[in-house]
Amino acid sequence: MKKLFSLLIALVSISSISFSQEVNTDSIPIYKKNPTVPSFKILRPNNSWYINDSLPANKSLVIIYFSPDCNHCQHEAKEIVNHIDSFSNTFFIWVSYHPLEEIDAFQQKFGLDKFTNIIVGRDPLYHIPSLYKVAFTPFIAIYNNKGIFVKEFREGASADELLQALK
Repeated sequence: MKKLFSLLIALVSISSISFSQEVNTDSIPIYKKNPTVPSFKILRPNNSWYINDSLPANKSLVIIYFSPDCNHCQHEAKEIVNHIDSFSNTFFIWVSYHPLEEIDAFQQKFGLDKFTNIIVGRDPLYHIPSLYKVAFTPFIAIYNNKGIFVKEFREGASADELLQALK
C-alpha cells in the first residue's frame, strides 16, 4: 500500500509539472494572436464615423490612444507634427474616450486636423483600450502597409522610434 501511495504521489507530481510547462495561449493578447488591423468605429468631432474599412491602402498605420489633458500625449502630438513630412506613407488614428469637445480642442491646438493622413476621434465603445490593455497614455500600436501588427509602445515614442519601427 505504501508503494502504491508513493507511486500515486509521483504521478501527480510529474503530471502537474508537465501541465505547468505548457504555453498558456490565453495570456497572448488578441491583437498578437490575430495581428491584423482590428475593427473599429471612431466618432469624429464633426459627428461622422470613421471605420477600419476606410483606411487607405498600402500605408502603414499608427493608432495612438491618448488623453487630451495628458502632457506626454501633447508632447507626442508636437513630435509627430514637427516630423510629419517623414510620415508621408503613414496614416495616423488618434483615438480617445474623452468627450468630443476635448478631443476637438486637442486636434485644433496641435493642428492635427490640417493633415490628410491624420484622423482624430472618440472610441465610444472603449474598444481600442480594451483590445490593447492600455494602462498609460499615449499608447501606440503600429501596423505595416499590409495591415500586420509590427510593434507597440506602451508609453509613447519619439518620432525617430516610430520611423524605425515603420521601416
